[in-house]
Amino acid sequence: MITKSKTIDKFHVWTVGCQMNIADSQRVDVGLKRLGLDEEKNIEEADIIVLNTCVVRQSAEDTATGLLGKLAKQKRKKSTYICVTGCMVESTTKSLAQRFPHVDLWAKPQDTPKIIENIADYLNLSSDGCVENLIPEKSKFAEFVPIVQGCDKFCTFCVIPYRRGRETSKPTNQLFEEIKTLVDNGTKEVTLLGQNVDSYGHDLNPKKDLSDLMYLINDIDDLKRIRFLTSHPNDMSLRLIRTIKDLPKVCRSINLPFQAGSNRILANMRRGYTRDQFLRKIDQIKTIVPEATITTDLIVGFPGETERDFEDSLDILNRVKFDKVHVAAYSERKGTFAFRQIDDDIPMEEKRIRLNTVNQLQDKIQKKLNSKYLNKKFDVLVEGKNRDMYFGRTEGDKLVYLDDLDEKFIGEIIKTLITDYSPYSLNAEKI
Repeated sequence: MITKSKTIDKFHVWTVGCQMNIADSQRVDVGLKRLGLDEEKNIEEADIIVLNTCVVRQSAEDTATGLLGKLAKQKRKKSTYICVTGCMVESTTKSLAQRFPHVDLWAKPQDTPKIIENIADYLNLSSDGCVENLIPEKSKFAEFVPIVQGCDKFCTFCVIPYRRGRETSKPTNQLFEEIKTLVDNGTKEVTLLGQNVDSYGHDLNPKKDLSDLMYLINDIDDLKRIRFLTSHPNDMSLRLIRTIKDLPKVCRSINLPFQAGSNRILANMRRGYTRDQFLRKIDQIKTIVPEATITTDLIVGFPGETERDFEDSLDILNRVKFDKVHVAAYSERKGTFAFRQIDDDIPMEEKRIRLNTVNQLQDKIQKKLNSKYLNKKFDVLVEGKNRDMYFGRTEGDKLVYLDDLDEKFIGEIIKTLITDYSPYSLNAEKI
């Protein structure tokens, strides 16, 4: 443990990974501000540093470990309290502590009270009233709201169930109050989050489901949009699809990962469905909600994936024509079944070739899909400014860059006319 400086009052929360991590970091931020600490944008100037890590991809883990190496040098120059949370933190932290002895606290994902309480103890402060209802007093226009933690699926490539635990749902009344508070504080759009968001409520007594929650929060007056991430094909029920169609505030935008197009690879991944079952689910969505935009996740180079298996994945892309594909090359994750039992036998060069093939195909698909938006009118929630261009999103989660706008429109839903397109975004002007 380092020696505490009397002048420590600045913190920095560094985040990498999924929307769940973003939401967790926001709650850490709220708790630290309640302790009376000030946020420091520059990590090198911070006295309290919280790293919220991800290990789903090797690149994310490498980024975190590289930063921890730099922080060891920083800590030798000045008193710095370092906490690491997120999916890098295993059930036992002995090996991590040996590898990174300069870290003061290891906290499992979502263990925000532990983080706040330990930092308070370090600073000789009281944490009373600082760990409950960690909702910002001034909300963002679009907020992430975790509704179910953990995952029960245990896909062979995924470490999430081992790091975030089994599925645990928040009570619907608690979520209603949390979302209502966010809306009262300025939020207009919420994204309901879960590693497997469609399984929400199965562990509650009495049982609930995602549709029940959506119907409940749909009645919050000033809430304009409801999104949800991430779905699993086995839990995307007909009731949920009909709820998306029937509730006006639920965005017609669905992320449904298929991960592989080969039945053999799907079985080795333990995904729990076949390619035909996945395609039937897509048909249900397109029949009931024909205007829905559909995005997906895909892994290339999973152990044993032959050229024929890869062609099966390309076939799914050509059949469905997803609005966006999050594609990644397989990388071994320590602790998973695949790491323990399946040899990673696909050369990295071949993985890169397959990755590029998917990206090139998807660029063509997305450009053709986006061309259909030209000269059409859409409501866009203006989220901010990037490189001198204001941007926002349609109900279908299309990224839109806006011409001739000013700052007063940030946080507003405006009517726009699409004037140009690319595979990745749309350009529009305010009507």
